[in-house]
Amino acid sequence: MGGSIVDYQKIATGACEKIEEAVSQFCVEGIPSECARYGNGHINDTFLLCTEEGEQRHQYILQRMNTHVFQDPGGLMQNISGVTAYLRDQIVRAGGDAQRETLTLIRTKAGADYYVDSLGSWWRMYLFITDAVGYDVAESKEDFYQSAKAFGHFQRLLDAYPVSELTETIPDFHNTPKRFEAFCRAVETDACGRAKHVGSEIAFVMDRKAELSVVMDRLQNGEIPYRVTHNDTKLNNVLIDTRSGEAVCVIDLDTVMPGTAVFDFGDSIRFGANTAEEDERDLSKVSLSLPLYEAYVSGFLEGCAGSLTDAEIRLLPWGAKLMTLECGMRFLTDYLEGDRYFRIHRPEHNLDRARTQFALVADMERKWDAMKRFV
Repeated sequence: MGGSIVDYQKIATGACEKIEEAVSQFCVEGIPSECARYGNGHINDTFLLCTEEGEQRHQYILQRMNTHVFQDPGGLMQNISGVTAYLRDQIVRAGGDAQRETLTLIRTKAGADYYVDSLGSWWRMYLFITDAVGYDVAESKEDFYQSAKAFGHFQRLLDAYPVSELTETIPDFHNTPKRFEAFCRAVETDACGRAKHVGSEIAFVMDRKAELSVVMDRLQNGEIPYRVTHNDTKLNNVLIDTRSGEAVCVIDLDTVMPGTAVFDFGDSIRFGANTAEEDERDLSKVSLSLPLYEAYVSGFLEGCAGSLTDAEIRLLPWGAKLMTLECGMRFLTDYLEGDRYFRIHRPEHNLDRARTQFALVADMERKWDAMKRFV
C-alpha cells in the first residue's frame, strides 16, 4: 500500500522539516526507521511511519493537519477523539476488532491527541490498519456496495451520539443555499474576469436555484434529524479488507460534523456512481451508473439497519443530485475566484471539474424517475 519508503532522515530534513520533532512526541512502539509520503490526499500532509522493535515492525499514519482549511484544529481533534472513542465502545460491545474497525489515535507523551510543533504546525498519528486498501474507483459493484454498507453502519453506530457535542469544523460545509450565495458573490465580483467565458455554466446553476434548499429546509424545520455525518463519503474513505473483500473501516474523519445522512449518501453517489473521472473533459463519458446507484442504495440501507426515517429515505435521490450540483458550484466558484481552494494541475482544471459535475446532474435528471423508484 502507498508509495515507496524513503530514507527517514532525508524526509525529516526535507519538505516537512519538523517531522522528526513530531514523531519524537508520540508514544510509538520501537525506534523510527522509515518514513514516506503516503496516499493521494489533497488537504493534509500524510506519511507512513515504520518503527522497529527487535524482530517486530510497527506502522503508523502521521499527518500534518491543514490549518488553513481547518481553522479550528482543536475542535476538529475533539470531534475525532470523541467519535472514535464512542465507535470503539460500540464495536467492542458487538464483539468486533476495534483496532481495525475504527481509527485509533496515538497519544503524545504529554497525553494529548495531537502535537503542535515549534513552527505552530499541528500533527496527529493513527495506528496503521494493515491488509486493507482504499479504492479511488470501484473495481466492482461489490466494492461500491461494501463502501455503502460501511457508511450506513457508521450512521447506525453513531445514531445515539450526542450531536450537540460536535464542533462544526467547516461552518456550512454542506449548506447548499449558503454555497449558492458564495457562488453568486463570485459571479458578481468576477475577480479574475472569467465569468464572461462560462455563461452557460453559470446559467446551469441559476436555472436550479429553486431546488437548492429542498434538503436544508427539511433539516432546519425538523422534518429530518441532525445526525453525526462524515461529510466526505468518497469510496477511498472506506478501507476494504484485502483478504475478505469486505469493508473494514471508515477513515478521514476531519469533516465529521452535525448534518444529514441524506447528504452523506448523496456525496457517495456523486463520486462513486459517475462513469467518468471527476475532471473528465469528454462529457460524453459522464453519466450516472444505475447499477452502481442501486448497489449503493442497497448497501447503505442495509448498513443503516432501520435507523433512517422514511422522510430521509425519500430524500436520498435529492441528496445525490444536490451534492453533485453543490460540488459543481464549488469548483466553478473556485475557478471564478482564481483557483484558491482546490489544487489544480492544469489551466481550467476547476472548470473541467465543474462541467463534469453539471453533466452528471443533467444525467440524473434524465434518470430521475428510476432513481426515485428504486429508493
